Amino acid sequence: MTITRIQPGPRMSQAVVHGDTVYLAGQVGAPGESVTNQTQAVLAQIETLLAEAGSGKAKILSATIWLANMADFAEMNAVWDKWVDGKDAPTRATGEAKLATPDYKVEIIIVAAR
Repeated sequence: MTITRIQPGPRMSQAVVHGDTVYLAGQVGAPGESVTNQTQAVLAQIETLLAEAGSGKAKILSATIWLANMADFAEMNAVWDKWVDGKDAPTRATGEAKLATPDYKVEIIIVAAR
């Protein structure tokens, strides 16, 4: 089966397609922005990458969300819920983790079908 790498770099690709499954790297927003702004930016990046891979948000199978602070759960969910819009909600897990830099507040990892 063919493996296609989207936006490959020396360390990682932003997306990898294997068969009819799309795996996205963890997406983060601009460092230092609010949780709302970072979540909006991440979700926009996810839509762009999924489109490039021949998929879309209605085909997301699972989402893993890492927050630097679980106190931001409600703020992130406000953006997420509007984006999902009550349709085609994927499986999801959310946890707290120390992200690559303290300026990152949210990171989202997606697996989707094509």
